Amino acid sequence: MPARPVIVNNTPLVALWVLGRLDLLRELYGAVLIPQAVYEEFLATEHALRQAALENAPWIKSTPLANPQRARVYIGLDQGEAEVLALAEERAARLVIIDELKGRRYAQRLGLPLTGTLGVLLLARERGLISQLAPLLAELQDAGLYLSPALVAQVLRLAGEEYLG
Repeated sequence: MPARPVIVNNTPLVALWVLGRLDLLRELYGAVLIPQAVYEEFLATEHALRQAALENAPWIKSTPLANPQRARVYIGLDQGEAEVLALAEERAARLVIIDELKGRRYAQRLGLPLTGTLGVLLLARERGLISQLAPLLAELQDAGLYLSPALVAQVLRLAGEEYLG
């Protein structure tokens, strides 16, 4: 029986790409799956650069839904988030990596194991794959990713780093 997959949404994928650390997905989880809608969202801007990044990251696999209609049940989510949850259900995912609050709430109701971008970075820090979180979080914020100050403070505390916000 194949191992249960990890399914990644667009925002965590973009965040790790911005940091130049798509490799963390491989190091932490092996191969990860993204549904077609996430693949398309990821490539919607900076297409050539992002396409090259995916070509250099064969552990990120775009995967179609067996039943595309399944994504329609997630009212209020964008197509990528809906397909992430549908794929996670179809494949009995061992983990869903999603940041958006509505998507996280759906995942919790479905009983899906869940983390987000900051959870991935914290795990990478705990495993010694990155030395400090604070500079990476600052880089994400500088790139325009909103991170709740309370969440940043909590993650840095868990990592044993000082919050300077």
